[in-house]
Amino acid sequence: MMLKKIAAAIFILNIPCVALAAQDITVLYSGDTHAMLYPCNCPVEPDGGIARRAVLVKSIRQETPDVLLVDSGAFLAAGLMDEYTQNTELDMQRSLLNLKAMELMRYDAVNISADEFNFGGKFLREIMAKSKLHFISANIKSPGISPYVVKEIKGIKIGIIGVISPYARQKAGGAFDIADPKQAVQKAVNELKAKGVKFILLLSRLGENQDLKIIRDIPGIDVVITSQGRMQEHIPAKVGNTIILKPSWQGRRLGKLSLTIEDNRITKYKADELRLSDKIKDDPDILKILPRCFSDANCKKDRFFGACMDPGLMQARCIFNKPRKVSLLVIVPQACNTCDPQRTIRNLTAYFPGARVSYLYYPRQSRAKKIIKDLDLKFLPVYLLGREIEKEDNFDDLKGNLVLKGDFYMVSPQLGGIGYFLDRKNEKGKLDVSLSLYDKKTPGLLEAITGFQPVIHFLAVEKNGSFDAGQGKAEVEEYMRSLCVKKYYPESFFDYISCRSRNIGSSWWQDCLGGADAAKIMTCARGPEGAGLLRENISLNKELSIMSGPTYLVDNRQIFSTEGVPNKEDFKKIFNR
Repeated sequence: MMLKKIAAAIFILNIPCVALAAQDITVLYSGDTHAMLYPCNCPVEPDGGIARRAVLVKSIRQETPDVLLVDSGAFLAAGLMDEYTQNTELDMQRSLLNLKAMELMRYDAVNISADEFNFGGKFLREIMAKSKLHFISANIKSPGISPYVVKEIKGIKIGIIGVISPYARQKAGGAFDIADPKQAVQKAVNELKAKGVKFILLLSRLGENQDLKIIRDIPGIDVVITSQGRMQEHIPAKVGNTIILKPSWQGRRLGKLSLTIEDNRITKYKADELRLSDKIKDDPDILKILPRCFSDANCKKDRFFGACMDPGLMQARCIFNKPRKVSLLVIVPQACNTCDPQRTIRNLTAYFPGARVSYLYYPRQSRAKKIIKDLDLKFLPVYLLGREIEKEDNFDDLKGNLVLKGDFYMVSPQLGGIGYFLDRKNEKGKLDVSLSLYDKKTPGLLEAITGFQPVIHFLAVEKNGSFDAGQGKAEVEEYMRSLCVKKYYPESFFDYISCRSRNIGSSWWQDCLGGADAAKIMTCARGPEGAGLLRENISLNKELSIMSGPTYLVDNRQIFSTEGVPNKEDFKKIFNR
């Protein structure tokens, strides 16, 4: 009998030691869509559209039923950030359709932003009263708007808080009471914790600096989905224990955050942006409420001009007409292994569907040489449009990027890019690389270019006698130290910058010196010697207007950039062709 009691006591004491099972949760998110109903009118990757988004959401829900779907704000049309704005009536209609589509997708929460006041407070109150969506904002006190919503997934209570910038007060025009955001978020967090909420998601419209302040001052926020801004790169970040995400501009992609929660904390996470490409079929339920077009931009057909008739109405239709022929002459360097004119050609033919493309190869063809001489061209590829484009409707949209040269309009390098310099001396086998040691790709890049004797140029600029870089003074000082290592210990330079790129967050730069004299490097870097070395090092960037990287100059003539990191075989192919 005594043994049974002891066994029971041991069993009871062991219960609290059993860890809770890990739970996987998926958060789908959008924001800054500006009521973008259709795919973007983009020459490359014409992605987006609510009908595609709805299909993708349904597909993910079938695979993972317990999914959160949220929007961080700016879901209404009009305003400065809506590049497809037309007039008040059509913009309102587009906004209402976007909200209806979000209802059909069953959004769990949508955050109010300043853009939701584009049509005034009365319009916002009316649409909220009719909508089934959950509108949230912790610092707006108004009927129809809650500070937060609570969802339970797999036994985990999740609190979703919204917050708007106080700068929205001017647009709200006194129709809504907008309180201090920090106090409002703190109050919401306290209330959610009191309700047993273990996971908190903040939908924020405060801006980066204020978001960081909120995260630092208010513990317990697990994820922040903030505003994007026009065409910024999507980069998931983590500050302390808080994951920070930005939605895709105009809803061109659907954000997906996969979380593993164990013992009430995030143990794993992965953030993805899922393309809404033309490979995704349109959702039939969305198509039932969606007019064929709102503007000519929604009427796209290869090699045709489209016009939208009865825009915004269910009887809307597209009429297509064959465009006039436009000549596009592309001069390509025969010796350039990295020049790829196809992206620019796709952009130009999107503006001028009637473009007929022809090529000349330099120096093989004498006509190419003659045109280069007559027009005094300094770089290739060059894109020359015939003067007949003056009669095209899209000419005014593009003429800021065109230069009239003789009988042609030459596309500016800002739009067409540069791949090959005609007026630079050919130095076979030379490789110049412009990079930042603070770029997460740099360690892999330095490993890939080992053996090609690269000349490294750091991404810094000189303004009014002082230097600046992406990470400010710390980055500038690192470059001066690196160049002092190069001057006094050239055999250690590459090892030093490779080591620093792998440990750039550490202030212990001396650990990467090997046998070099740290005091000597410090004296060099702090004085005019270090400034002179950096000035000389970045002179090529200044000469060629290189502002980002990694950028490569091969043979002192071919120039190109990459998003990822080429491997050794890629560089061998470039040099061996």
